[in-house]
Amino acid sequence: MLRAMIAMSGGVDSSAAALLMKRSGYDCAGVTMRLYRSPGMERESPRNCCSDADEEDAAYVCWQLGIPFESLCCTREFESTVIKNFIREYEVGRTPNPCIVCNRRMKFELLLELARERGFDCLATGHYARITQDRDSNRWQLRKARDESKDQSYVLYMLTQEQLAFLRFPLGELSKAEVRAVAESAGLVTASKHESQDICFIPDGDYGAFLERWTGHCDPDGEILDLEGRVVGRHRGAVRYTIGQRRGLSVAAEQPLYVVTKDMEKHTVTIGPESALYSRELIASDFNWLSIPEPEHPLRATARTRYRQQENPATVWPLEGSRVRLVFDQPQRAVTPGQAVVLYDGDLVLGGGTIEQVHSGQ
Repeated sequence: MLRAMIAMSGGVDSSAAALLMKRSGYDCAGVTMRLYRSPGMERESPRNCCSDADEEDAAYVCWQLGIPFESLCCTREFESTVIKNFIREYEVGRTPNPCIVCNRRMKFELLLELARERGFDCLATGHYARITQDRDSNRWQLRKARDESKDQSYVLYMLTQEQLAFLRFPLGELSKAEVRAVAESAGLVTASKHESQDICFIPDGDYGAFLERWTGHCDPDGEILDLEGRVVGRHRGAVRYTIGQRRGLSVAAEQPLYVVTKDMEKHTVTIGPESALYSRELIASDFNWLSIPEPEHPLRATARTRYRQQENPATVWPLEGSRVRLVFDQPQRAVTPGQAVVLYDGDLVLGGGTIEQVHSGQ
């Protein structure tokens, strides 16, 4: 019998994934990675994960399914790879996506390698995405979930061919309602549980306060500039502002104003009208060509620069050093360094990378 390790978060998705893998005939074992602890996380919160209650729910679901359960304390690894990367990126003015780093370094490196070492045949997770294999090239391919409203392929672009071959995403063909129905049919305790929404280590959403606690220092106040470089106000620390932000600027104006750029060395934040947020061209680094080999020539694709954003047509030029240049057909709003750009051909994920530079203008 094939053996499957199930990554258990304590939510309905991973619970249903475990149930479906067991129904498919796998000998399953559930594993929870305890990634982060802080005062108050022993209490259950509907908006964040990694609480003691989540761990207890994962253990209880495994008991209901009659499969072994194990909790792994990975807080040190999470701090060194995810949290410290988050802090470094914010300090240089970028806006990182910690969920992508967590998937890459924790779930699909650390946990996947553990599954291999223990002799499992695959690692299954509750992600909404699909894995297929091209018959002609035998290349593994990542595709969007059938339910595009729940699709998580954007945060999985960094996977490798070897990892895709070892992974299973049993929810890829299902809608959220169907997943809940599957869990309810088996009486799983997590069937009606709310989804987590916030970054697990910043449940209150106050990035600035989090950075101050971890670094031990406050980002200095500085000037707010308009597009002509004139001082129009003061800010409370540039790390507290993100591209496209409108609230909290405290600058009186006849029209809405937004954060357009930041200069972390000069401690300035530049604001302007919404029209100043649009750009067509970007450079992405650390680019991972996933479902296709790296192309030798420019190609047409659709691209997404935000998790829940609709893809938009673009032309992509591969560059040396795992980088690409991308030019959208139409200007895009608030393209932000530090975020990911992911390329698609229909439902097929071609690859993705980290936005390094944005060339403003329409």
